[in-house]
Amino acid sequence: MKKFLLLFIIFATCTISCKKDSVDPSSTQNFRASINDMTSSLNTLQQTKFNEALYILKTLGVQAEGEEAQMKSLRELLAGKKVPEIFALADQVALQNNFLWTSSGPPSLGVLNIFEDIKAIEKDPNEIIASALSVTTRPSAIDSILGPRVLQIIPRLVDNTGNPVDFKGAALETTMVVTSNGSQVLSSKNLMIDNNFQGFTIKFANLPADKIYDDRIDVTVTVKTAKKTYKMTKVGVAVNSRAMQRIQIIDEDPVEVTNPENPTSTTVENPIDNTTVPKDPAKPKTAGEPKTTVQNFLNNLSSQNLKNAYDTSANPSWGTFENFSNANSGFGNVKKLNVKNIKTNSTSANASSVNATYDVTDKNGKTTALQVTFGLKNVNGEWKISSYKIN
Repeated sequence: MKKFLLLFIIFATCTISCKKDSVDPSSTQNFRASINDMTSSLNTLQQTKFNEALYILKTLGVQAEGEEAQMKSLRELLAGKKVPEIFALADQVALQNNFLWTSSGPPSLGVLNIFEDIKAIEKDPNEIIASALSVTTRPSAIDSILGPRVLQIIPRLVDNTGNPVDFKGAALETTMVVTSNGSQVLSSKNLMIDNNFQGFTIKFANLPADKIYDDRIDVTVTVKTAKKTYKMTKVGVAVNSRAMQRIQIIDEDPVEVTNPENPTSTTVENPIDNTTVPKDPAKPKTAGEPKTTVQNFLNNLSSQNLKNAYDTSANPSWGTFENFSNANSGFGNVKKLNVKNIKTNSTSANASSVNATYDVTDKNGKTTALQVTFGLKNVNGEWKISSYKIN
């Protein structure tokens, strides 16, 4: 009898000590066994939150398509991690994806399990019956100088009459892909827990202007329910080019080279391919300092002398004086400026680039800090503003 008791104690001790407290990624079976061991060490509330954390990491934390690929990526992501580390990682992923969830909050995603062959529950919260997916786009964060700075993308599951379907406690994987002229610009993932989902926010400053064709984007949103995937594309959505990220390009000035055999003859050396070409003997008129034109432009804006400010420019994108002075889309809403710095980046005989840093206050009293690159060109011996890029 004592022998049997001793064997039982040894077996129980081994069973307890053999339980894993960190993720074993060596195989799907070992991964699942280690997750089960870690879950069993938690109380009921912690188990629910742990399952939510795992689900968030599986849907938002890995970039993979399909159940098998997702699980493989998740195993690699969680390799060797313990429960507190997994909670911390889930908090980080939720924050990065603007998903309202924290490991310290109450359970909010219903009954979840990352493994496919789970025991059937009475009702799957992700089993949503809908007819279609609708997508609404809404410009917001409107600046009086730049216009809208962001675009809200709001998807809704709707019934056959177009009304939103009422549900809660779900965790529907929702993906947004933004393209322009067929090329992908950005993508994002989130979880839709009910039909008050806040959607996605596209910051125009994060859109590369050189990849946006004709100031238009196409937005595709996909929502996966338990039994069906819904997809909707909004084509030709307008973006605010004034608020977009722009790549500053400054042309290198050509270098004059004197011909030693003919000192009166000069050539221009191309800094790109080191070729030389004869220099045009007709020199343009000297136009003075280009940053003086920028200073005059900003002074006229600050004093609300828009006509004089407009006369310092030759910028096709500003159009007519009526467009330039428009209070909604032009400079008509400027009340005053506080110029902090003006610096010439580069200057050649015909072109110049000038940076200016200043605060602009609109007629509503709102102040915005701007860093602007002005492009200038020599027009009959006078520097004119030919381009205006907000950095």
